[in-house]
Amino acid sequence: MRVGNLRGRTDKKTGGQPGHPGKTLCQVPTPDLTIDHVPANCAACGLPLRSIAGEDYLARQVFDLPVPVPLVVTEHRAHRCRCAACGTQTRAVFPEAVNAPVQYGARIAAFVVYLMNYQFVPEDRLATLMADLFGVSLSRATIGQMSRRAAERLQGFAEAVRERILSAPVKHLDETGFRIGGRTKWLHIAATLWLTFYRVSPKRGDMLTGVSGIIVHDYWKPYYTIAGVDHALCNAHHLRELQAPVEIEHEDWARRMQTLLRRACHVAHLARDQKAAVSPRLIDLIARRYDAIVADGMAFHEAQPALAIKLNRDGVPRGGRPPRRIGHNLLLRLDDRKRDVLRFLTDLDVPFTNNQAERDARMMKLRQKISGGFRSAQGASDFAVIRTMIGTARKKGWDVIQSLPREPQQLVADPSSA
Repeated sequence: MRVGNLRGRTDKKTGGQPGHPGKTLCQVPTPDLTIDHVPANCAACGLPLRSIAGEDYLARQVFDLPVPVPLVVTEHRAHRCRCAACGTQTRAVFPEAVNAPVQYGARIAAFVVYLMNYQFVPEDRLATLMADLFGVSLSRATIGQMSRRAAERLQGFAEAVRERILSAPVKHLDETGFRIGGRTKWLHIAATLWLTFYRVSPKRGDMLTGVSGIIVHDYWKPYYTIAGVDHALCNAHHLRELQAPVEIEHEDWARRMQTLLRRACHVAHLARDQKAAVSPRLIDLIARRYDAIVADGMAFHEAQPALAIKLNRDGVPRGGRPPRRIGHNLLLRLDDRKRDVLRFLTDLDVPFTNNQAERDARMMKLRQKISGGFRSAQGASDFAVIRTMIGTARKKGWDVIQSLPREPQQLVADPSSA
């Protein structure tokens, strides 16, 4: 059943709107290279001009990439010195990260991990890219080892992010299918405004443990099995689900419910802007209108003829509850979960939608479209750990490539990670 887009037409033109700050390329006060262009002849009489700087000049700047620079090779030498007192010879110790006669450095590894796990460049194309741009020859096995080591190093950071999300007052949960070894597994997402945590599980119903506070989700029933939490439902889902009764069945209650939810969302936004709570009187008014719309919808569906009961191959009615229309099922949920639907009004820390988790899940689906599924569970798990760090870094405004080589203790101790 296909319905129209929720985004309506406006009078705005395409492109940037008035007041949008925009970004443009600006000249810098100290360019890296200066080239002077002096006229050879006079424009009036044609006589040669002296090749010296003129009285004034106009400047135009060209921003470009430098000529490819060869790799910088750093040789570490562990010297052996003899003690003048006892004659014992002592060999210096190499840095912990320098553990082979020849190896690639941390910046190359960070760049490879960034391209593979953030930009989703497949391994074969990544090997070609590194050879063409930097003259670095990498095999698929080396690329895989770089990703594996990065995941091992960032495991502690991922666990710290998980613990902070579990204790956050409001968190967003979602899940999406993940292809591993040719089979569908599940990627679970837990997120806040500043943190993102991913984990891979063979089961969709593998819920997080130790969760407290309020969880925002899209009414998948297993979320209601999590003990000790309050729930808030994604109203973007409700607006989309109401679109079918509006456009296809022409049910007036659904149109009125859409309007009410949008106005309630506007009320919550105004209250946040004013840094004040929504007045109890206004909440009560919205709740009473909500109840009236649900009651009208119930009356409408109860007056409709019953749907035909499906029969099995033997002509016997199938077991289970009698079939209901889409709008009727939605009404029952809106009636039963009213408090969770309207929680964004009573607690302004709760958003109107679960878009936070859905945005974090969307990039995971994009990865599979570009690079395909994972060959092993270990590779998928490594990807989830690395994306936990990348997703969190992007939310906090960290430089991803600079953050990847850092130790987990440094990342967790970062003042902006609180």
